[in-house]
Amino acid sequence: MHGLFKAGRRESAITAEMISLQACRARRLNAHPQTRRRPLANFSRCNDEKGFGSSHSSLPKPRLDYRAISENVLFKSHNAFNRKSPMPVGAVQSVARLYQEHRSLSSELNRKVHARSLVGDKIRDTTACEKSDAILEAKVLKEEIMALEDRLSAVDDEMLSFALTIPNDTHPETPIGSENAAVTIRTCGPTPLDVNPARDHLAIGRKLNLLDFEAGAAVTGSSWYYLLNEGALLETALTQFVLKKAIERGYKIVLTPDVVKSDIAGRCGFHPRDDSASQSVQQMYQIRDGARSHPELVLSGTAEIPLAGYFVNKTITEGELPIKLVGVGKAFRAEAGARGADTRGLYRVHQFTKAELFIVCEAGQSDRMMDGMVDLQIAIFSELGFPFRVLDMPTEELGSSSYRKYDMEAWMPGRGGWGEISSTSNCTDYQSRRLHIRHRQLPRQSESKHESTPPTTLAFTHTLNGTAGAIPRLIVALLENGARFDDGANLTGINLPCCLKPFWLGSEECGIANINWI
Repeated sequence: MHGLFKAGRRESAITAEMISLQACRARRLNAHPQTRRRPLANFSRCNDEKGFGSSHSSLPKPRLDYRAISENVLFKSHNAFNRKSPMPVGAVQSVARLYQEHRSLSSELNRKVHARSLVGDKIRDTTACEKSDAILEAKVLKEEIMALEDRLSAVDDEMLSFALTIPNDTHPETPIGSENAAVTIRTCGPTPLDVNPARDHLAIGRKLNLLDFEAGAAVTGSSWYYLLNEGALLETALTQFVLKKAIERGYKIVLTPDVVKSDIAGRCGFHPRDDSASQSVQQMYQIRDGARSHPELVLSGTAEIPLAGYFVNKTITEGELPIKLVGVGKAFRAEAGARGADTRGLYRVHQFTKAELFIVCEAGQSDRMMDGMVDLQIAIFSELGFPFRVLDMPTEELGSSSYRKYDMEAWMPGRGGWGEISSTSNCTDYQSRRLHIRHRQLPRQSESKHESTPPTTLAFTHTLNGTAGAIPRLIVALLENGARFDDGANLTGINLPCCLKPFWLGSEECGIANINWI
């Protein structure tokens, strides 16, 4: 299935007791359907308190590395503290305690299962006089096994519930602290223009008839908008440009659904932070469906979610990795926020076009893949001709899934500062463990004909994502840096980079925008 995209943390091993336990529990559930447990009800704890992700999932439970958590309690707790993660107090310690209880219960259960097997043999081979005692012993063992299974299932659910709130590990070079601790690792483009309120993109867009927020508010509400004339053409050209650049670097284009199951979004770790609101604020638009048989659906906040979801529950052959995709679609964000200097105009809206880079690779490839993704983003923004910088983002700015994150910010003189235009994250195996994305490691050819080659093994992949183009943010940067004024400070037109001209669908000589290609 993955041939279309062919481009050329280690999981703790499951013990024999666990395999035996799972088989035993499966036999019991098949024999007694009424005893089947409902899917984990509080999976939504890692999402929104109001029920985001609470619909019953058809996917297996996430395969988290409980052993790694229990063996690194201090490290995991300190990591969550540095990231200011919304994690329950004592969550890491609870996982460690429950993991030890789980192991103890598993061992006890397997002893009981083995004893019942021996009693079964005794019933078949014993005399009639001794059979009644053996049958009674088997009955007692059956009841003890059922009680152990129930307790084990409850411990498993509770352990998962706590573990889902623990964020990904953090790269050792990541700065510690809030947004102010971000480290600038590179500055690109021309010398930034002076701050100038006349370069505000919203004022420019209105004067040149490029956008209309008033009509958007009347039709939909605040932070919804229309792009008009050259504004619409600019979005189209930017989208085509960034897609072409990604395809030239070996990315395969995918057009994704803009609606996803809330369970998929939750497993991706998608619950964006809003500094002006509490973590419980609903961040995604939900689609209500009266039919209970259908999972709850949400409008996707980024193509990252359906791109990751494409690989859900799949095993990829090692030779197919890395898989590099670029998806484009509409992104929907419910947290546009109150109007102000930091959010006005196109900078923060409820719906926007976004081209997203996504990579699935082996664990040993992800650092190199991240460097390559950042290089592509730098190439895209450099051709657009505005000043921008690359930041190594600190711990408090990392989403729960991110191991390391780079942001890119463009200079926006009308807005009066730097504004984010892109983000790149290495999520290591955070998403793949929740979505069950694995790859089959091929056996290595043995040098000796007499040596047996090891069997193929399964390992969780690493996933990475990055913004190729958040189109409205790029429009803000282009308008505020490209506006032309006469000696009387009157707006006369817009300078646009010539790299967009091949993708321009209209006549730049027409209309009041008066475009000049540079």
